[in-house]
Formats: sequence, C-alpha cells, structure tokens
Amino acid sequence: MEQDQTNLSPAESVLAEKPSEKPNKPWKDTLSTILLFGGALLTAFMLNIFVFQSYEVEGQSMEPTLQNKDRLIIYKFNKTWAKVTRSDYMPNRGDIIVFHKPNGSSDQLIKRVIGLPGDRVVVKNDKITIYNQQSPDGFNPDDAEYGGELQATYGNVDVVVGEDEVFVCGDNRIPGASYDSRSTLGNVSTSFIVGELVLRYLPVGNVRTF
Repeated sequence: MEQDQTNLSPAESVLAEKPSEKPNKPWKDTLSTILLFGGALLTAFMLNIFVFQSYEVEGQSMEPTLQNKDRLIIYKFNKTWAKVTRSDYMPNRGDIIVFHKPNGSSDQLIKRVIGLPGDRVVVKNDKITIYNQQSPDGFNPDDAEYGGELQATYGNVDVVVGEDEVFVCGDNRIPGASYDSRSTLGNVSTSFIVGELVLRYLPVGNVRTF
C-alpha cells in the first residue's frame, strides 16, 4: 500500500522528495586528471620550445660574470617572434646570448655580443675598439658594460661585422679561455642564436637577472 504523503512529517517529506544519487563514474575523474596532466606537459613543452630554455654553463669562458655549472634561463621569444612574423632579429650590444655552433652540431655556446652589423671591430693592444657611423673615432664597449674594470682583451683582430651577424666574446679574455669571434669562430650569424640570458637561478646564493 502506498503511503499517503499528505500525512508525512516535514522531515519525511524532504527525504521522500530527495532524488536518488547518481552512481559515481570514476572514469570521469581519471580522464580529467589525465587531461589536466597532459595539458600541463604540453604547456611546459611549448614554453621550452618557443619561450624559455634552461642552460648550464660549461667552462670558464664567461668568468667573472658566469661560473662553471651556473644554471641559467634563456629567453627565446624575441627570436621566435621574429621567425613567426618573418622580421629581422638582432640582440642588443652587451646582451649575453646562447647560440648553436656554426658547424651544424647541436652544441651551444654562451658569449656576450660586442659588435653589431656595420661595426668595425678592432682588437689590439689588449683592448677592443668599435668604429661605426655613430662613433667614427671608436669606443671601447667594455667601458660601458664593466666600467673599465674588465681584464685585458687579448688578440689581433680587425673585422667588419656583416649584415645579420654579431661579433661575440667571452668575458674571460685571457689566451685560450674563450672560443669566440676573435678566433676561428668568426662572426656569428643571427640564424644560429637561440636567445638571450635573462636569469641565473643556481646556485641559489647567486641568483640574479640580466
């Protein structure tokens, strides 16, 4: 016999009207977790390909600015955007950049941009001098970057930087310390550049931005 709901108490009426709970579907929770995890991995992958890259310093070529085993973040978006928009990409003088070796290998180097297209770069008497239209009498780029405190730059170079090229040096300029544009590396095409240094995050005690 059906119970007359008109004689039910208020509490019983609420219980009688409460819809039955739908059965749990654990596969939905699993799918949501997989999609969330996959989305996070895809985002990290895209950021690493197009925006940022981790880099570990090897050797002494960038001392005293960077030390062996320093862990860095390289900003790649400027280069990526230039590719997407088919526009010219050129780092600034003084930027520290990571680039592929021009020999076609996957090896990467980290150096400082010294000369830009149109510059005449002269390394003589233990210093670098840049000659261009803005400074026909020449200037030492290290004076502005380091206040003249950088050690002597060894070498014997007199070269003009071509279009879409940069002249690079390590900050450690003693003989044999850095493989850069003063040696057989020569000027570096901007097509080989990966990006610019923006952050050193390890060691923790030496964290700094650039």
